[in-house]
Parts: sequence; structure tokens; C-alpha cells
Amino acid sequence: MKTPALGPAERGEALARMADRELDVLVVGGGVVGAGTALDAATRGLETALVEARDWACGTSSRSSKLIHGGLRYLEMFDFALVREALKERGLLLERIAPHLVKPVPFLYPLQHRAWERLYAGSGVALYDAMSISSGHGRGLPAHRHLSRRRALQVAPCLKKDALVGALQYYDAQMDDARYVATLVRTAAKYGAQVANRARVVGFLREGERVVGARVHDLEQGGEFEVRARQVVNATGVWTDETQALIGERGQFHVRASKGIHLVVPKDRIHSTTGLILRTEKSVLFVIPWGRHWIVGTTDTDWDLDKAHPAASSADIDYLLEHVNEVLAVPLTRDDVEGVYAGLRPLLAGESDATSKLSREHTVAHPVPGLVVVAGGKYTTYRVMAKDAVDEAVHGLDRRVGPCVTEEIPLVGAVGYKALWNARERIGRQAGLHAARIEHLLNRYGSAAQEVLDLIAADPSLGKPLGGAEDYLRAEIVYGVSHEGARHLDDVLTRRTRISIETFDRGTRCAREAAELMAPVLGWGQDQTDREVEHYEKRVEAERESQRQPDDLTADAARLGAPDIIPL
Repeated sequence: MKTPALGPAERGEALARMADRELDVLVVGGGVVGAGTALDAATRGLETALVEARDWACGTSSRSSKLIHGGLRYLEMFDFALVREALKERGLLLERIAPHLVKPVPFLYPLQHRAWERLYAGSGVALYDAMSISSGHGRGLPAHRHLSRRRALQVAPCLKKDALVGALQYYDAQMDDARYVATLVRTAAKYGAQVANRARVVGFLREGERVVGARVHDLEQGGEFEVRARQVVNATGVWTDETQALIGERGQFHVRASKGIHLVVPKDRIHSTTGLILRTEKSVLFVIPWGRHWIVGTTDTDWDLDKAHPAASSADIDYLLEHVNEVLAVPLTRDDVEGVYAGLRPLLAGESDATSKLSREHTVAHPVPGLVVVAGGKYTTYRVMAKDAVDEAVHGLDRRVGPCVTEEIPLVGAVGYKALWNARERIGRQAGLHAARIEHLLNRYGSAAQEVLDLIAADPSLGKPLGGAEDYLRAEIVYGVSHEGARHLDDVLTRRTRISIETFDRGTRCAREAAELMAPVLGWGQDQTDREVEHYEKRVEAERESQRQPDDLTADAARLGAPDIIPL
């Protein structure tokens, strides 16, 4: 089955098709849950469309800790069902669904108290491993191990000697969250879903009480059109309440936003062969390996300001630096920080005032006939959320529909990935690229890396590194537009690649070159190319200014100083 490209022409065709017929399911929201829901519906044989107001994974789903994990800390809350479910999903993603995108990652947990803490924490990690294996999909990760202080310092020389008396090491998994969503969307399109970003739902169509579709505004070409569907699924995450308001009803539950920020620092600033997990007074802090970088995070604070661009304040950054420096022999400073990003968790509002104590479990509801709402949850369990949402939508269809099959559906790039990995040196010789470049491509695109290599074969200049962001090839910029639906410079530098958080200049040095690579594919003239570069530079400056502000209010105001390239 051929995987369709998601270029400009394909987007236009998808919009025309979804407006031309009545669908079984229209999914609103292009984050991981929305994309997963579209894939689930399409693979059940349902006529499906997916629309997103901005870019794929533009919100929460590109600003996570990049972890696929069971949630070790939820064991302390006795939320065994959530942990067991997440560990099963972790195993499925590693072994079957996306082995090219989801990779094992080790973590070291420093112990600060003798005897009782090793027994207490060790029992928790042992239970974590046992639940993983009992799920039937956890044998691919190494088991946890107990380390003495001496051995722990050999594994993580970055730690202060007096910061631990010993340690535990265990494994979880990680991925590039935005890349994962882009791959989900392409997989849904492969199975027949019509998908379009920059297509905003501005209202719902009603026949009496029943929702029968949506009015969609094409933010790229202009104009509104109707998309009729037997069932509409609202998968808009932290925007759930706002989307529900379009039908004039609050809905059956409330979604509360919790802000988490992360710092990105170069690999050489922290001398360690393993990630770290540290306790704070409020939650946990991760130091996560990320290619030639580390991700340090996260915070967990209530947020009720702009949801499109949550801002990290100076206080947020200081909080992370202060806590990670409690255990580091060589402390991090502001000068070590390459990138900063902030995301919002969609939490189901509960009795607790602290967002760190609100539920990460998800809820599916049918507030009015024809409209299904899915909210809450966590990235790792997106597939279960999607299944539950489609199951609920199927109840409103007047025909028999097959069960969920996404447990058996590899994402685009998964099939053949391991064989190509074994042949990476030969592929490199044939393409005229170093084997390390092929490894980079395979771990980002899997077997679809051949499509990137085809671009290079047609234009060898695309095989050169992008100036100012040499980890990426010029071909990857073009591919992000021609095959993965990027419409603007920000889409490419922030989500199709992670240049915006992986370079000290945050992508401004390569912005011009990237925009000029995108221009022919998108039909930009010089004016539009200049506008894209100018907008991106203003966005970076607004983010830097927000990170100098003392609190959320001033940081939010500073970040909003740079408007979107296409305002909503």
C-alpha cells in the first residue's frame, strides 16, 4: 500500500474530498490523540477526515518530555491500572508499532538514604518491571539493577559524591513527539483518511440537537466550507472547553491546563552515560538524553493564560536549574541553555488544587448526539484513548463496524526498518553519505528514509548539511514540506526538525536557507520568503524576552508580542 505524500496539492485535494461527501467520522484536533483517532477510524474502514487549526502537533504533542513511559511515580499514587496500561502501550510501540521512532533510554535514580530507601524504591522499580513483563510486551528492555555509590558515579560522573549513597537504574523509552504525530497522520492518510492542517473548525452543523458536521475555515487559501459527518470527535486537548463552547454547551467535564517547561543543554555540559530521575518537593525532575543534547524538565504549574503559546518565565528556568544543580558536581548556568520550551498538559479537573495531583486518566463522553469528546490522558496511552473515542463514535453509526486493529498496525517507516538498519553502511556508500547520516535518517523516518535519499539522488545539493544546523540535511527541510505537510518556516524549524531548541541561536542562522528550500515547493515568492524569515526571527526574540520576565503574566505578555504568521 503506497504511502501518500502530504504536500500542498494533497492538502487541497483532501479538503475538497471531505467537503464533497458525508463522512462517517470527522476528527477535530491534530495532536497525538486526534491523529491516533483518525488512524483508528480509518483502519476500521470508516470514511474519515482529520482537521487541525494550526500545524500537526503544534500544541501539547510537540512540547512533552519526549518520553514513552509507564509513569513510575503513579505507582506511589496506587494508580496501578494506569501504569499497567501505559507499560503495555510502551512495549507495543517499542516492539511493533514504531520501533524506528521509540527507543529505550536508561535512567538513574540516586538514593539519598541507606537501607529503607533502597528497599522502598527498589520494590517500586521491581514492580514496574514485573508489570511490564506481565503485559506481554516488556521483554525488550533490560531489567532494573541496584548500584553502589561507586558504581553509580562511574555511570554518571556528573553527580556530586555527597548527593547519593547508591542508586537504582531502570529503563523507559523516548521519542521525538512531533515527529511521531507527523508519522501518525501520514499513516492515517495511508489508510484512507483525508487530512488537512491549517483548517480551523469555527462552528458545528446542527440538525435539532444532533451535531452533523462542522464549518471549517481554510486558513491558507481562505474561505469557509461545510464538512458533514455522522459523528464528530473533539480531540482538542487543552482547547476542549473552547471547542465545546461552539455548540453552546459547557460539556460534561472540565479540562485544566498545567504548564511544564523544559531546558535543552549540550551533551558535554552533563557527563553521564544515563539519564537521571530526581525527586523534587512537588514532583519529579528528569534529565533525559536527547541526541547531542540533554532535556531537563519539567515543572508542573497551573496555567490560565494564552494556550497557543505558553511562555516559560525566568522563575521557571531558575526552578529547574536550582533543582538539577543540587546533584550536579559542575552546575549548569543560564549560558549553558540552548533551548527552552513550554507545553500544557490537559488534565481532567478534580478536587485537588495542585495540578500535579490531577488525574492523567482519560474520559470519553457523548454530550450531544453526533459529538464525541475525548480528553485527559497521557502521550503514552494515546492509542487507547483513540480506541475508546472511536468505540463511542461507532455507537452512533447505523451499521456494523469492525473492532480496533491499531495494535497490529505499524506506522509508516516501521516495516523494513531493522533490515535497513543492518544495511546502513552499504546504503551510505551508495548514497555518498556517512553511515552516521543514514542512522540519523533511519531513526527519524525508518524505511521512509529512502524517500529522503531519492530527493538527494535527484538533487545532490540536498545531501549537504543545513548551514547553522549541521545535524540536519537540506533534504529534510524539503521533505518536511513535500511529504509531511509543513506549511510555514516555523513548522519545519520547530516540529519537522527540532532546530529551534537544539541550537544556541534557536534556528535564526539557518532560517533564510531553510525558507529558500521551502519556497519552490510551496510556491512562495521573495516577499513571502522574507516574511517567513522575519516572522520566525520575531518569534525567537519574543520567546527570549518572555524567558527574561519574572512571572507568568509578564512572560505571557512578552511572548504574545510576536503574532502567528496566520492569525487564528
